[in-house]
Amino acid sequence: MGVFELQYDRVVPARRPEGHQPAAPRYSLRWSQPHLSLVSVYFGMQSKQMGREAESEFFARIRGFLAAADGPQVHELMRSCDEAAYDNAIVVAYWTDPTVYSRWLLASGFREWFESRAAAADGAGYWFEPVLVPYDRHETIYSAPSYRIGFARTEDAVIVPITTNGFFGAARDRLPLSAVDALESPARGVMVAPAARSSCGGHWMAAVPHNATILRSGQFWEGAGQEQLEDYLEQLQPKLMRGMQHLVANRGETGCLSLRIMTNVNEDGSPRAETSVYATFLSLDQLERWAASHETHLDIYRHAIAMNRQHKEKREVVTWHELFVVQLGNVFEYINCHPATGILPYVRAMRVELPL
Repeated sequence: MGVFELQYDRVVPARRPEGHQPAAPRYSLRWSQPHLSLVSVYFGMQSKQMGREAESEFFARIRGFLAAADGPQVHELMRSCDEAAYDNAIVVAYWTDPTVYSRWLLASGFREWFESRAAAADGAGYWFEPVLVPYDRHETIYSAPSYRIGFARTEDAVIVPITTNGFFGAARDRLPLSAVDALESPARGVMVAPAARSSCGGHWMAAVPHNATILRSGQFWEGAGQEQLEDYLEQLQPKLMRGMQHLVANRGETGCLSLRIMTNVNEDGSPRAETSVYATFLSLDQLERWAASHETHLDIYRHAIAMNRQHKEKREVVTWHELFVVQLGNVFEYINCHPATGILPYVRAMRVELPL
């Protein structure tokens, strides 16, 4: 079976060192059919103390909309406690055709329901973060070929081995567009001061900056044996959490506009042995600098490499990510959310007054 891939004659130098051979096998996502644009949409509800009943009702509501005609190929349920200690119920859905997604958005009823939340008196906040990217602005990597998650669960998805891994700058090299575009941030990595809002009641629209980088990075340890499970929970996971804390505590340096640590949940709301970090950065360059030079990421990197070398193909903890460098035009929406929600404090945002 053939695979679809876009490639350009390179005019921007690659980051791969000459003669580099990766120390461990890695894999990436392709499709057997052309998909020129990809859509990843996050639906969220937040409240200070969200009970399981409210969470389940939100999941059921969103899944009902997703079940309408032209709904996504796959979706996942997650929960997260954000930096303001608000509970968030999250559904992420994936489409590989923006026309199909657009039809769903027009006809499913979600849009009308979401906008009606501005006048709701349920004490909850709601957010909607749709990510639409051309194919050449995405890249993926998986530590194992057998586990499917995110876009890898969509129809026609194919996992293929790669050798563009194991060096700093590899993620950029895996982005097809990086061959012809330096993917520079127009803001030149300068974060704006957070907006001094005491509340974000009502409906707000926030523009995602051009060439911002959106990353979902995951960990899956279901079925891991005792030795590797203990290593992950006691050694690697704490290093991951320290790294995430550094990113949000040093936004001016890291360009971290938003970061959520999410736990996947089953249909009954029970947690899965799976987490992922969903984060937005002002620029790919700032994410790369942290990855290549800061001790918090080097601790993660060294430990993961050591475990991969020790266990090789018998590594039982799967790690992966999907990364998007977005064009100008992506807009995130927030209704009755607290003022530190998502990217809202750090980008241009406008309050929306919808006609009655």
